[in-house]
Amino acid sequence: MIVHGLELIVESWLYVFQMVVTDDMEVHKSTSVEYVVKEPHLIMINLKLGVDVVGAHNLLPKDGEGSSNAFVELYFDGQKFRTTIKEKDLNPVWNESFYFNISDPSNLHYLTLEAYVHCHSKATNSSSFLGKVSLTGTSFVPQGDAVVMHYPLEKRGILSRVRGEIGLKIYITDNPTIKSSIPSPSAESMPMNNHAEVRGPNSMMNGLSSDRVESSRHTFNHLPNPNHHRNQHQQHSNSYADTHYVTKYEADEMKSDQPQPMKLVHMHSVTSLQPVDFALKETSPFLGGGRVVGGRVVHKDKTSSTYDLVERMYFLYVRVVKARELPSMDVTGSLDPFVEVRIGNYRGITKHFDKNQHPEWHQVFAFSKERMQASVLEVVIKDKDLIKDDFVGIVRFDINEVPLRVPPDSPLAPEWYRLNDKKGEKVKGELMLAVWIGTQADEAFSDAWHSDAASPVDSSPATTAVIRSKVYHAPRLWYVRVNVVEAQDLIPTEKNRFPDAYVKVQIGNQVLKTKTVPARTLNPQWNEDLLFVAAEPFEDHIILSVEDRVGPGKDEIIGRVIIPLNAVERRADDRTIHSRWFNLEKPVAVDVDQLKREKFASRIQLRLCLDGGYHVLDESTHYSSDLRPTAKQLWRPPIGVLELGVLNAIGLHPMKTRDGRGTSDTYCVAKYGHKWVRTRTLVDNLSPKYNEQYTWEVFDPATVLTVGVFDNAQISGEKGNNKDLKIGKVRIRISTLETGRIYTHSYPLLVLHPTGVKKMGELHLAIRFSCTSFANMLYLYSKPLLPKMHYVRPFAVMQLDMLRHQAVNIVAARLGRAEPPLRKEVVEYMSDVDSHLWSMRRSKANFFRVMTVFSGVFAVGKWLGDICMWINPITTVLVHVLFLMLVCFPELILPTLFLYLFLIGVWNFRYRARYPPHMNTRISQADAVHPDEMDEEFDTFPTSKNPDLVRMRYDRLRSVAGRIQTVVGDLASQGERIHAMLSWRDPRATSIFITFCLVSALVLYVTPFQVVAGLAGFYFMRHPRFRNRLPSAPINFFRRLPARTDSML
Repeated sequence: MIVHGLELIVESWLYVFQMVVTDDMEVHKSTSVEYVVKEPHLIMINLKLGVDVVGAHNLLPKDGEGSSNAFVELYFDGQKFRTTIKEKDLNPVWNESFYFNISDPSNLHYLTLEAYVHCHSKATNSSSFLGKVSLTGTSFVPQGDAVVMHYPLEKRGILSRVRGEIGLKIYITDNPTIKSSIPSPSAESMPMNNHAEVRGPNSMMNGLSSDRVESSRHTFNHLPNPNHHRNQHQQHSNSYADTHYVTKYEADEMKSDQPQPMKLVHMHSVTSLQPVDFALKETSPFLGGGRVVGGRVVHKDKTSSTYDLVERMYFLYVRVVKARELPSMDVTGSLDPFVEVRIGNYRGITKHFDKNQHPEWHQVFAFSKERMQASVLEVVIKDKDLIKDDFVGIVRFDINEVPLRVPPDSPLAPEWYRLNDKKGEKVKGELMLAVWIGTQADEAFSDAWHSDAASPVDSSPATTAVIRSKVYHAPRLWYVRVNVVEAQDLIPTEKNRFPDAYVKVQIGNQVLKTKTVPARTLNPQWNEDLLFVAAEPFEDHIILSVEDRVGPGKDEIIGRVIIPLNAVERRADDRTIHSRWFNLEKPVAVDVDQLKREKFASRIQLRLCLDGGYHVLDESTHYSSDLRPTAKQLWRPPIGVLELGVLNAIGLHPMKTRDGRGTSDTYCVAKYGHKWVRTRTLVDNLSPKYNEQYTWEVFDPATVLTVGVFDNAQISGEKGNNKDLKIGKVRIRISTLETGRIYTHSYPLLVLHPTGVKKMGELHLAIRFSCTSFANMLYLYSKPLLPKMHYVRPFAVMQLDMLRHQAVNIVAARLGRAEPPLRKEVVEYMSDVDSHLWSMRRSKANFFRVMTVFSGVFAVGKWLGDICMWINPITTVLVHVLFLMLVCFPELILPTLFLYLFLIGVWNFRYRARYPPHMNTRISQADAVHPDEMDEEFDTFPTSKNPDLVRMRYDRLRSVAGRIQTVVGDLASQGERIHAMLSWRDPRATSIFITFCLVSALVLYVTPFQVVAGLAGFYFMRHPRFRNRLPSAPINFFRRLPARTDSML
């Protein structure tokens, strides 16, 4: 967001990354603040693209002598640079840096950097192609995030022959001391040792440096102008409400289009239908862009703003800036001023200043149009007193004369107003104010004090801070890999014994240990990998200590080393990290913060790196909202934009008691990718209307948006660390949304309680997914779901669970430090932190899901059984004819199969889902669950129940596991019987089988395959008259084969 007073470099960075930062589209839509506009060419000239050509590896020999004289040519934005020539080297190392001018940063993501590797020939003074690399502008990152990447060389054409890779470090820098490199001449005329990185003045920069740039200030300064607004009132409507809040077109539409009833939509198959009260309901609300019917906007409003997914709400905004020359009120001649803004029964109060006659508040108040019951706004300055606050002065406004402001108009310029006394006469002092009518699209909306969010219990600034709407960005997470290799020259605490040494590594609250080496040596070796999670900016250090297991439960520290995370090398691929030796320091005191150390000769060998090629899983893999790796240069360009409008909630259950009645103070949290959003808290309201809209960039369609509703327990007026209560949540998978369609549905908020599933209300949402690159989205369906490193060096399941738990704790800790804080229980609920714990209900649900998946196979088997039993003779005869055709023309088998699948897909298109899927109580097995199973699911880990209940549940789990054990044993027996056919464990059975195989081979050799297949098919589908009720001979033979069950204890 561009605000007044930002330095030039901050504006330039925002301008460059307007297509990369996750929430930038929302910022550009909703931001319209007073600021100084710089001329475009001044914003652009300091940005440069830096390219460090490190080296190449395993190049193709092209000089005729088994080697190459390699050099690299770089092309970017019409500029060309070239490295020096490395003679007779298939693994050249350059370590040369080049800097390109970025002529237009707004088009950076459309530009391409090309690196060509050539081999120079001295004899002909020409070059031959060795390979190239092309990189788009979306992969460029700031200099602090850049790491060396090794790119495989690509072919220039079909007949090109290349191999090897090139190491590049690419970044964007705004350092004004760095000059652009001098463009290189042609490759053929370039001397052998001419260094291309020689800096020189740039003609374009010199030409621009002499230009004088004047900034223009955008203001909106027509408050008040009664004549102008009286005319404006007449143009729109004669009434006050029509003037400010509803255009004539909207009013006509609202009269003619009555609110349509919610339409019930059925989800999933007929067998998974759930109660009507728990079902999804389609709505047709009148949003900012017009009436939404069937996912499309009808009766479109031509005056709509960018907030077209929410109902337009009007607010009276009052910006209290500052006061001057206020009179003295106390005997001592001092003044403790504060401002009270009131309209009707609603009032907002600023903080007070002690003994200050020129205070500055810079606070905004917003009064909802729906709750305004007066036509006069009063802004009163008072003197804070212990007994009764003294009146200082007042400024009054007629609401009918307040101007209407619609973004992208610039903010209204505040003006000085003389204070009046209660009789309307002028008194000493002036107050700077700005008053206007606006919508939730106003940039002051998020930071304003809201009348519909005012707390009836506590109106202190601390309480006001926790009810505001905010946007949060989760920290960028890294996997920290610590490979403990070995230690040398350990000095044990006891001279007469060898140490039982192990290594303990700690990063923040994460502690991991290596195995103990009981070898009789002072140079133990471990070679173990320990994995941690760290978040930017890095605040913790790697604290590594070598300890000696002296006795049971007694360990003594041999040595310790502390390594800052900022000094650890970063990597984005699987390249080898070189090990380093660190001297161990022996602490005298145990306190880490005040540690007195004495150095000695022991040391330890480590390999440390920050792995940026992984995606740090901080949520359940089934509901992931982001799948990108940590390293920004590996990010792909966005494929679309996701817009969410949080409209309202209805029928919420009371979560607390206030003044003897049930009520709730609710807010919504939405999570997608690194961006978390929080709506304002609407106090004392069981049917809150939020009408807030947010935007995300989408990088992968196989991701999930999560929206949760919570009750704010921080404004109850009670002391203590109260937890915000969960009301319910909604998950929406992006891949299930049609492009460009607006989904307006009322989602039931379903929550599991120990007594069963409970509906806590309904949440009304509007969702739209807009695709910006359809080709890139289709291309993603062929790419792996997770980054490459997850498949090259995968983690164990136990490691992933542990790392995910640590990642959630880190994200919760960072978001809990924001203002207002996003509490830990909110983050854990949105991230499904307990989804991996045992649940009998969930196990049943997964079993029935498996049965549903294989229901098609079972249906085909039953259909074949009916064919074989000749239940319907006509169908059986037709199947025989079709089978005979396929046997005679086997080349039609695969085309027939795929054509059949195509026709099934076309037929199912009529019955496709036209709404996003939602939580289903029938599929979740939550509609008829046993109370004891629910109580077990809500039990803590470890358990807190009495021993008798735990014993009963353990016995029940044993019985279930016994059935599973029997099924697994039967599957193992069938597999062992297959192996026994050729293992000679039963000599007679193996002799029979191999004799049959020999006879079959001879028969099949002399008999055409069509004849064998036809006879086998007709035998399989023979009439029941020719069938025997006893099992066939092959089945009897197979069941008689031995298994290893008789070898088990």
